Amino acid sequence: MNGQAAATLIKNGTLVTASDTFAADLLIAGGRIVRIAEPAASDPVGGDVKVIDASGCYVLPGGIDAHTHLDMPFGGTTSSDDFETGTRAAAFGGTTTIIDFAIQQKGGTLRQALDTWHAKAQGKAVIDYAFHMIMTDAPDASLREMADMVREGVTSFKLFMAYPNVLLLDDQSIFKCMLRAGEIGALICMHAETGLPIDILVERALARGHTAPIYHALTRPEAAEATGTERAIALAEMAKVPVYIVHLSAQRALERVMEARDRGLPAYAETCPQYLFLDEDALRGTATDPFEGAKYVCTPPLRPSHHHDHLWRGLRNYDLQVVSTDHCPFCMKDQKILGKDSFAKVPNGMPGIETRLHLMHDAVHRGQISLNRFVEITSTAPAKIFGLYPKKGSLNIGADGDVVVWDPKQALTLSHENLHMRVDYAAYPEKTVLGAPRFVFSRGELVIDATNGAGKSAVCLGRTGRGQYIRCGTFNL
Repeated sequence: MNGQAAATLIKNGTLVTASDTFAADLLIAGGRIVRIAEPAASDPVGGDVKVIDASGCYVLPGGIDAHTHLDMPFGGTTSSDDFETGTRAAAFGGTTTIIDFAIQQKGGTLRQALDTWHAKAQGKAVIDYAFHMIMTDAPDASLREMADMVREGVTSFKLFMAYPNVLLLDDQSIFKCMLRAGEIGALICMHAETGLPIDILVERALARGHTAPIYHALTRPEAAEATGTERAIALAEMAKVPVYIVHLSAQRALERVMEARDRGLPAYAETCPQYLFLDEDALRGTATDPFEGAKYVCTPPLRPSHHHDHLWRGLRNYDLQVVSTDHCPFCMKDQKILGKDSFAKVPNGMPGIETRLHLMHDAVHRGQISLNRFVEITSTAPAKIFGLYPKKGSLNIGADGDVVVWDPKQALTLSHENLHMRVDYAAYPEKTVLGAPRFVFSRGELVIDATNGAGKSAVCLGRTGRGQYIRCGTFNL
């Protein structure tokens, strides 16, 4: 089966959106959804139509991963997935759009950063992509330049309260960026950890000979994230602008978001699968090799397991809006090993771009979220928040033909052997989940064919470089 037919009719499936579940047939032509009809009325007449039988399957809008770091320099190395391998792995997992982060160099311009990331993606991406902008410097020239970025379709700006001398901005600079974002309709995304005290805790731990990966978690306490989240929300409230908290991991940070939303403030937050399915004990490694815990060094760190219930409740109650991945993989060999003698030198990040939908759909089986909420937090909500809706994240007439035919009963073990991310380990190697893509369409083109099974049995038909840059609209929730 090839992906080049003029039109594709997906028959006998159950369409699932963020709000509805219903039986219908769906027709894609010209790269867009052109008809949704009752099965008896949906057969097109004539033309080159490829028919997909979706019996027993769900038909979903393609996943949108709003937080990835492909080909990103960090800690003396570069994340192991580039825009080719990373977007291909995303497609295997049912994600059809990613939003990656261009990074301003200290003293550099936003234009230089955007041009650099366009060059990284050009000719490589298998699926569509958009960009956020990480601002590491906020002189007046950069504040003026933010409007240029919005015109280029980069409408969200990420700021850091952590990583002094590299990424951290002081509160005055953060506030200026927020005020400017309000003027131009952009959204501020916050890495909300109080970074300066964390650095002191890291120095003290290393001075005492505490070098193992577990100390990455023990030196980044929940209080640092909760305080950072409260500060970010307070600054946004003063600036009278929305704020989006990235990769929220902890109960007390969530409570700060809940309190703000209860007061009617436009505060939004995402979490990631690692904070829902893994806990701090993973950082302890094994009895024979504590450094195995380096596989799970990410920031914020994995938390004790009691946080899981709070985060799931936040997803069910709409206090958390999005599940993204913060996909930033580094191999154990040659990369994570840089921190063998100091947890502070372990490159921060984990693989996740391929496994997000598998894990979150498995949570539907376990009753932790509804099927419609699964679609909302993995596709529709990020599309709306970041200005991609209704072109992306929906099954509406006229939307891009980004469609996943999802087999809810297909089992897959998330082992390294079954996955496609360019990293030398798996984060959930023993975990078997229910639910996997059978077909993945990007703008109407069949990019993944898994009729012979999930994992390495699936076939990628998407051509390297076919992915397009998508301009985001301004924030309008």
